[in-house]
Amino acid sequence: MPTDEKEILAIINELLRVTVEQKASDLHLVVGKPPLLRIDGVLQPLGDRVLGREDCEKLCFAFCTADEKDKFIKQREIDLAYEDPDHRRFRINLFWERTYPSAVLRAIPTTVPSMEELLLGEKVKEMTEYPHGLVLVTGPTGSGKSTTLASMIEHVNHTSPDNIITLEDPIEFLFTPDKATIRQRQFGHDFIAFNEGLKHVLRQDPDIVMVGEMRDPETIATTLTIAETGHLVLATLHTQNAPQTIDRIIDAMPPHQQNQVRAQLALTLRAIISQQLLPKVGGGRIAAREILINTPAISNLIRQNQIGQVVSIMQTASEEGMHTLAQDLGRLMKEGLIEREVALSYLTNPDDLPMTAREAPVNTRGGQ
Repeated sequence: MPTDEKEILAIINELLRVTVEQKASDLHLVVGKPPLLRIDGVLQPLGDRVLGREDCEKLCFAFCTADEKDKFIKQREIDLAYEDPDHRRFRINLFWERTYPSAVLRAIPTTVPSMEELLLGEKVKEMTEYPHGLVLVTGPTGSGKSTTLASMIEHVNHTSPDNIITLEDPIEFLFTPDKATIRQRQFGHDFIAFNEGLKHVLRQDPDIVMVGEMRDPETIATTLTIAETGHLVLATLHTQNAPQTIDRIIDAMPPHQQNQVRAQLALTLRAIISQQLLPKVGGGRIAAREILINTPAISNLIRQNQIGQVVSIMQTASEEGMHTLAQDLGRLMKEGLIEREVALSYLTNPDDLPMTAREAPVNTRGGQ
């Protein structure tokens, strides 16, 4: 591994070029392994040259300014954004494991996919037109939450003269303002703490506020307050489904505040989109989504702390635009887009699949 900074950056940029060329979602740099690419959800080695500690240290530090390097060493992890010479963007997480530096780089598409490309549907498009309230996009890491959120923002950008303010860590997609005015603020550079940034955002005359992640009780509480004051707030959470999302928000609060937050959520929540990225028949990946709309019936269940009954309403409220993950998995399976085994692997109870999907023949093409 060379020591010259330009040569190290040249190696990094070549790795990133291959990452994009191979249509990988992530590049992993870890001591004791060659560089790893996640392609269609599976990690695959890039070559056979194993990275040593010195290699990873040089590669990781090359992304950092002097201040960021100092922060990385002291705090043991840091999130960054990087743009290569061909203007391809990557979200970077640098961290330490067993005293070794390591990195995961997530490739960010150069253009924001449209809602049509993501198959988000008319109900999700309607969510971008809500005048106020909270819309959440949830799912595990790597499920495409940021892409879905960016697509919704881009739709507003092309259709409405709104003032949109984003708080991100780091900034991922770069928006080019069209009809909307968009101000993108990055944690650590443009604001110091999410809850503080949110407290001051109301003085910036927003129509829509995008919160990269509701990561702590203070941020959750401030986000709910903004949604209460007549603004549309779009945010993400690392939760698996809609009922778990509601529980997570309430349980994040101290016990003496939970009843108040429950009442706030019943009032301000507008919708939850929970999604998973699944292997698609023929290659690639496709999103399966669960959609909850906060109807009066759902709102009443939240207020009364009867979250266990939310699923049964979602199962029977298709006219309202709702459906469970199991129902969407059944649809994808029936349309031949995913294998039955894939659908079942995302369910704790196989009987949750709709009857029409359970009776469908098993696809024996092996994903081809």
